[in-house]
Formats: sequence, structure tokens, C-alpha cells
Amino acid sequence: MNAFIGYILLGLSLSAPIGPINASQLDKGIRGGFLHAWLVGLGAICADVIYMLLVYFGVVHVLDAPFIKAFLWLFGFFVLIYTGYESIRDAGSISAADSRGQEESYAKSFVSGFLMSLFNPLSILFWLGIYGSVLAKASSEYPLQQLLIYSGGIVLGILLWDVTMATASSMFRRFLTLRVLRSISVISGLSLIGFGLYFGVQAYQLLFP
Repeated sequence: MNAFIGYILLGLSLSAPIGPINASQLDKGIRGGFLHAWLVGLGAICADVIYMLLVYFGVVHVLDAPFIKAFLWLFGFFVLIYTGYESIRDAGSISAADSRGQEESYAKSFVSGFLMSLFNPLSILFWLGIYGSVLAKASSEYPLQQLLIYSGGIVLGILLWDVTMATASSMFRRFLTLRVLRSISVISGLSLIGFGLYFGVQAYQLLFP
């Protein structure tokens, strides 16, 4: 039980550092409330699970090829730049009414989180380094069933952080002034563009060494 709780805490600590997913959750929570922010995180978790499976089956090394990595960096660049631009563009349309959240598709929130995480080469390195080492250690000590339970603990920790971020961002919308909410939306958008530019530089360096 203590080991399982440890893996939940590992999942929480893996999700906590500020990155494009957290920035996007903050923006979606301000615009559409809890459910939109939660769906962004849920989409990202689905991509994380895919990478966990790839690490488990040893397929992730294929994604380490320079051409594939360049493609992922480049696609991630476009996804983040567009999402950031959209956030800044729509900042002025945030209103005091809660109807804004109903205008946007829940599927769009989920897909944006999924694509952001799926086409993030850092996710590959992240899961290869973190989950790969956890897998190597656990597989030598525990049977397959226990290994799956511990992997579930990591996912549960990420889910808990997802709910925490969604709750926090939706609370911001309730208690902060309209001007502050719009400012946070712009800052979130700039943050996403910043991450996108970083992705673009990495793609350029791979394609034109």
C-alpha cells in the first residue's frame, strides 16, 4: 500500500511542473469552467498512457529517430502557437456570464490537450526516462499484475493533479475580476507561444544542424 501511494505521489510530482498543458488548463478553466479544463488534462493523460504503453512494449525507441523527433517538434510548434494565438485573440471575449463554456466544444478541449501532449517530444524523453526506469526496477521485483497496479498509481496521481488544476482555474474565474481574468488568459497564451517557439527552435536545429 505504501508503495502504491508512493507511485501516486510520483504521478502528482510529474504533473506539477509548469508546462503547456498546465497553461492551457488555466486558460480553458477561466473561459469555460471546470469541465473544459479537466478535459484538456484528460486528453493529455490519454497521450501519456500511449507513451507508457510504448515504453512498456519497447516501441518508443523508434520515436527517437532524428526525422521523427523533428516532425514531432514541428507539429508541436504549430499546435502550441495556434493554441496560444487563439487564447490571446479570444481574451477580450471573456465575459462575466458562464455561457462562454457552453459555446466551445468539449471535444475540442479534449483534443487540444491530447495533441499537445502527444506531439511533445519532451513527453517521449520524459516517459522514457521516468517510466522506463520505474519499469526496469519494478519488473525485476514485482509480478506483472503488481506492475500494472503501480502504473495505475502513476496515472491516478496525474488524474488528481488534473482535477486540482481544473478546480483552481475554474475558481479563478469565479473570484477574480474580469480584467484580471483577461490578463491571465493573455499570459497563458503568451506562455503557450513561448513553449511553441522553443519547439520550433528544436525542430530547426534537428533539420538544419
